[in-house]
Amino acid sequence: MRRLNGIIVSDKMNKTAVVEVAYLRLHSRYKKYYKVTKRFKAHNENNEYKVGDNVTIEETRPLSKEKRWKIIAKI
Repeated sequence: MRRLNGIIVSDKMNKTAVVEVAYLRLHSRYKKYYKVTKRFKAHNENNEYKVGDNVTIEETRPLSKEKRWKIIAKI
């Protein structure tokens, strides 16, 4: 299972948090790095993680239409 580190940007949904993961990519022509961010909906069972928490998420079976990740731990 893949594991990613990110920051929670929204926890308004029940048992779900939106985690933003940022990483650097290399531009093929100009050979400069640029930041790419991606948002994942992750399972937050007891609503224990809040906005601003740095967390690790892990890939899991589909839990709903858009939710395929679960929060493992707070960093």
